[in-house]
Amino acid sequence: MSFDQPKPTGITDEKTALAKAEHYCAYQERSHSEVREKLYSFKLHKNEVEQLLTQLIEEDYLNEERFAIAYAGGKFRIKHWGKEKIKYALKQKYVSDYCIRKALATIPATDYNKTFFSVADKKLATLKSEKNIFIKKRKMKDYLQQKGFELKMINDYLTGL
Repeated sequence: MSFDQPKPTGITDEKTALAKAEHYCAYQERSHSEVREKLYSFKLHKNEVEQLLTQLIEEDYLNEERFAIAYAGGKFRIKHWGKEKIKYALKQKYVSDYCIRKALATIPATDYNKTFFSVADKKLATLKSEKNIFIKKRKMKDYLQQKGFELKMINDYLTGL
């Protein structure tokens, strides 16, 4: 290949684009918006992108509900995110409210409570040197909210301090 030839800027062949999109979806669960963005990066037109998305959905490479459940489960188990943060992140990916509710429902309440108390207790241990109870509670509340836990859970925990 000669160095003065221009590099191809996009995929013009729909078959190639479909094969690449199938591989992209098979590698890990993807949201519709992620796949749409990927297809547009191939320099495809809107109608081609929509047609390929439809085909990916029909062939079950793309499933919004399955993505939402996998995403919520992963963020909860690995990053110890609360439901509020997971819900917000899924909304950022344009996942439907129905799929968000379904995904959050798959998180077992006992595991969720265990994780909440584990995260809260670890944070509390780092604040042992803080003598002012109001500052300690404020730091705890801010941290637990940033992790995405519900305000009611946080307040119930803080009243026990």
